[in-house]
Amino acid sequence: MPPNEPPWGKKNNEGPPDLDEILRKIQQKFAGLFGGRRTPAGGPPSGLNGNAMFGGTLIFIVLLIIAVWLASGFYIVDEGRRGVVLRLGKYLETTMPGPRWHVPYPVEAVEVVNVSEVNTVEVGYRGNPKNKQPQEALMLTDDENIVDVQFAIQYTLKSPEDYLFNNNRPKDNVLQAAETAIREVVGKSKMDFVLNQGRSEVAARVKVLMQQILDRYKTGINVTTVSLQSVQAPEQVQASFDDAVRAGQDRERFKNEGQAYANDVVPKARGVAARLFEEAAGYKQQAVATAQGDSARFKSVLSEYEKAPAVTRERMYIETLQQVLTNTSKVIIDQKAGNNLLYLPLDRLMQITGPTSSSTETLPKTSATEPAVVPAPVVPEPSRREGIRSRDREGGR
Repeated sequence: MPPNEPPWGKKNNEGPPDLDEILRKIQQKFAGLFGGRRTPAGGPPSGLNGNAMFGGTLIFIVLLIIAVWLASGFYIVDEGRRGVVLRLGKYLETTMPGPRWHVPYPVEAVEVVNVSEVNTVEVGYRGNPKNKQPQEALMLTDDENIVDVQFAIQYTLKSPEDYLFNNNRPKDNVLQAAETAIREVVGKSKMDFVLNQGRSEVAARVKVLMQQILDRYKTGINVTTVSLQSVQAPEQVQASFDDAVRAGQDRERFKNEGQAYANDVVPKARGVAARLFEEAAGYKQQAVATAQGDSARFKSVLSEYEKAPAVTRERMYIETLQQVLTNTSKVIIDQKAGNNLLYLPLDRLMQITGPTSSSTETLPKTSATEPAVVPAPVVPEPSRREGIRSRDREGGR
């Protein structure tokens, strides 16, 4: 080949290489490898065996097909997925994420299952809570009332092989299990419990019961969330039910108000009772101490009286009279001597307000010839009785 000639045998870069010529060269190489003779550049010689060339081409095609077939066995499992390998339709193994290879079809096949995807099934409605499904939503409670329940189920896969081999329609299985579980839970509960305070407990019980049903059938499904979207009375009785709910709320409010009032009054009453109890206990101690003191004083007086009765009796009389007269404003004057004395009204003098008073009280004037009028001494009744008793005792002696 001349040095200025293009490598594919064309002059002046007239066009791309001839495909027939390239194929012919490849055939010659394969024919040489398997015992044939190479074809010269000008064309095959007259004595070349055509069968050898055909055989080389056939082997090349077969090897190419085998390589492509073997290459088709490579596959990649993404994160969050699992590859289930089947050999002649029978489960062989489950492969983890990453590049993998298996014997190509039809010997082995791979089913890639997404185990991280969260699937949702709606019960009692479809898409929008207003789009109700009465045959799924209406349920009978334990007290023979009807409630309208709408809820959603979210689930993932925990066993790819069980999910593939034991499920025909997975979402239908989840729907039927959810409906069975919710009807059993609601059927064993009261209407007020389902509608008000028991919603979270109902959802938890439905989740547990659903999981038990799905595990019993080996579906490979894991229930993650059960959320109640709407729980209410049927539309036909919704107005009456709302009135009943408001009445229940008013009842609870009144109970709370009464409890708050009791919490305010009862501690105060208990405090007053405790104070009165303490006061009574203090009065009791005071009375007992006073009685004990009086008793001790009486005993001491008695001992002195037994030693000198007359002197003790006279001293007691004088002390009693002094105690009584200390609290009175009267003046007692002895008139046995017959002297005429002026009466000085000390009680009125004691009532004078003081030196700042603008009015002065005029004292009554008495003549020297008039006898002084002195009121009778006022002796308390107990003192008088004591005096009488003392005189009686002296007379008896």
